[in-house]
Amino acid sequence: MSYGPAPWVQRHWDLRAAANFVFGGIGSGVIVFASLAGARGTPAALALVAGLALVGAGLFSVWLEIGRPFRAIRVFTNPRTSWMSREAYVAIALAAMALVAAWMHRAEAPAATVAGALAALVALAFVYCQGRMLNAAKGIPAWRSPATAGLIVTTSLAEGAGAWWLVAAAHAQGTRGALALLGVLLVARLLAWLAYRRTIAGAPRAAAALAPAGWALAVAGTLAPLVLLAVAATMSVEAWVLGLSAAAGALALAGGAWFKIALILRGAYNQGFAVPHMPVRGART
Repeated sequence: MSYGPAPWVQRHWDLRAAANFVFGGIGSGVIVFASLAGARGTPAALALVAGLALVGAGLFSVWLEIGRPFRAIRVFTNPRTSWMSREAYVAIALAAMALVAAWMHRAEAPAATVAGALAALVALAFVYCQGRMLNAAKGIPAWRSPATAGLIVTTSLAEGAGAWWLVAAAHAQGTRGALALLGVLLVARLLAWLAYRRTIAGAPRAAAALAPAGWALAVAGTLAPLVLLAVAATMSVEAWVLGLSAAAGALALAGGAWFKIALILRGAYNQGFAVPHMPVRGART
């Protein structure tokens, strides 16, 4: 159904728009987690550049969706009220800060850690803008939930942490503290999902459409990685720790990405409309 009184799934944002939330969230999460994990030197620089590249890939994907791509410059015209405009401005600031921080880490400058922390704050602002952008769609109950922004932020951070641990063997900067931090972010994401699920109980179609992805997020994307992390914490062989951590990171990353795609493509039912009093010709209302 594309028109009528019953709710139907929006068709204006497709997989390309969903890719913006997936790649943008992972990229921002990587930048934030690299700072929280205390990354330094070349691995930190690579994390910053890779995170920025993922954010750029997401923005490029949504640019491809625009009916008239060369009018995309107009996104900068309304930062006073549009979260999409704010996202665009924050993306520019993120590019500048991430590149500066990457250069400073590569050169092992004394203030590199501070620059990385500033880049992480801007990355956090970017995913917050993404969450508020969905929240501003008041005609779609699954997006306008007051818990949407918090869920988008927490799952983006968990995805970024998962990506960090997925390649931990390559950068060799994974610590026990960073392992515990991934677990904390997974728990925070689960709590955010439970809070979000309660807020969409009044939209049964959206809740039913999101239920499979929500269970996958809770079980395969949260509980299973937590078990793997708990086992890894008891291991003394570094290879086993890295292998289990990489598996946990992959599950955390995949669970969040799948949920975001489902949120954009499957759960985005609008509220429909109703005509409580049907007009009749010739009759007084």
